[in-house]
Amino acid sequence: MADEAVPADLGRLWRLPTPARLGRPAELDVDRVVRAAVELADRSGLAAVTLLKVAQTLGFTKMALYRHVGSKDELFELMADFAIGPAPDLGTVRPEWRAGLRQWAHAMRAVYAEHPWLPQLPISGPPRGPNTIGWVDAALRALADTGLDWATKVGILMLVSGHVRQASLLTQQVTEARRGTGLDEVQANRNYRRTLAVLVDPDRFPEAAALFASPLFESPPDGDADAADQDFVFALELILGGVAAEIDGA
Repeated sequence: MADEAVPADLGRLWRLPTPARLGRPAELDVDRVVRAAVELADRSGLAAVTLLKVAQTLGFTKMALYRHVGSKDELFELMADFAIGPAPDLGTVRPEWRAGLRQWAHAMRAVYAEHPWLPQLPISGPPRGPNTIGWVDAALRALADTGLDWATKVGILMLVSGHVRQASLLTQQVTEARRGTGLDEVQANRNYRRTLAVLVDPDRFPEAAALFASPLFESPPDGDADAADQDFVFALELILGGVAAEIDGA
């Protein structure tokens, strides 16, 4: 595809060269705008990122940004591709699919922990940037020798990435809610169980009542990992088990 056939926003996302303009070199460029926006989001959260605030951070007017970023939605897409960074290196030799997807998922979760606003971004379409396409390619390479068709591979990719995103968001929400109470994870779980054990009628909710009568919420997480880590790994391994069943049936 010729450069002139590429939409302007996609050209900026891939940093395609643009015709040089006469006069002094531009003081702003896409990279500078995106870095400022990412730093602002890392520092103050996604709600703090507006074109006006990014422009003020850089010492320019909002109108000056429009030559490099067409809209707030485009800025978010540029930020997402920049912040997620290069895909994890799964090795030059194709990995065993389960180990590869597991490494891929943990790497994405680590990126979300570094940039908590990243999973909060609205999903406006499929991956389009060079970094996000790199992550897609890495996951597909892990699945390359499974015998699965393309639709199934893409479905697996969406399932695993969706799990990472939702688990990261849930961890943020639980942490934020707990911060206001001053309770640690174990105390919060115990209070939850004891309160619900009083309210849940075993005649109306027999299984839920049995759950709240159990010691599940009274015990700290096993080992050094916290509950969020254990829940993430547990669900990921369930997903990988489903992938294995799909591969066996292919």
